[in-house]
Amino acid sequence: QVQLVESGGGLVQSGGSLRLSCADSGRTFSTLHMGWFRQTPGKEREFVASINWDESRLFYTESVKGRFTISRDNAKAVMYLQMNSLKPEDTAVYLCAAATYRGTRGRIRPDEYNYWGQGTQVTVSS
Repeated sequence: QVQLVESGGGLVQSGGSLRLSCADSGRTFSTLHMGWFRQTPGKEREFVASINWDESRLFYTESVKGRFTISRDNAKAVMYLQMNSLKPEDTAVYLCAAATYRGTRGRIRPDEYNYWGQGTQVTVSS
């Protein structure tokens, strides 16, 4: 069973950095396509980045390219999101998600994911 727990959120000044982690307690992590989404009140969940099961394909939304880096450690069953040059508009609850998909195409819609974490708050002050 997949159980996702995010950590690493917090308050940071504009231009600062944070690293989010998403840990899976299950035994199938290495077979899953993993993703990060973010959500602000009153808005739909927004795709941020995803990584396929063997790290051969990475996908980013345009607004975070060059600033955020997604990675994973299958031996530890953990996914990361390194966020640099943070902006106030990056403020959101960040959620990790897992999809039972082993292809090479990106998964950018929330309905393409089977499991979700509870989320971690990221607040960027100006």
